[in-house]
Amino acid sequence: MVDNSRAPPWGASLVLVLATALAGAMGGIVTRSGKEPWYSQLDKSSLTPPDWVFGIVWPGLFSLMTLSALLVLWRAGSSNAASRALGIYFAMLMVNIGWSLFFFGLKQVPLSLGVLAALWLLILAMMGEFARISKPAAWLQLPYLVWVTFAGYLNLYIWAANPAG
Repeated sequence: MVDNSRAPPWGASLVLVLATALAGAMGGIVTRSGKEPWYSQLDKSSLTPPDWVFGIVWPGLFSLMTLSALLVLWRAGSSNAASRALGIYFAMLMVNIGWSLFFFGLKQVPLSLGVLAALWLLILAMMGEFARISKPAAWLQLPYLVWVTFAGYLNLYIWAANPAG
């Protein structure tokens, strides 16, 4: 049950913010270190955004993810009360990093598509758990789900258009 009489769990909030920032940074490092020249040589969909779009979209999505998770934590009143929802959140962060590792780091396009499918399912599960505690928090994840769906299309296109990729 939600207990609004307590102060927000600041320590858990800090851990959540730092873990999310670390996940974003790790994904970015793997992406930047493994991207070129491999990625520029791939045949990509005409719908593939220019690189600068990714530099805007991902920080925005990670900001929404963080805000959403904080809303869940604060509404629940403690990390214990939000443990199931936040457990899925942290699993989702790890799988998010995993996609960057498989796609850009290891250049395993088919495997990265499987990781992306797992990520998509985790986002849905997370939204369901978040909605039990805070419906706005669940809705804040919708742009992320849409983006990952689009990323799935781009990943699938690259796999189909690049037999060796």
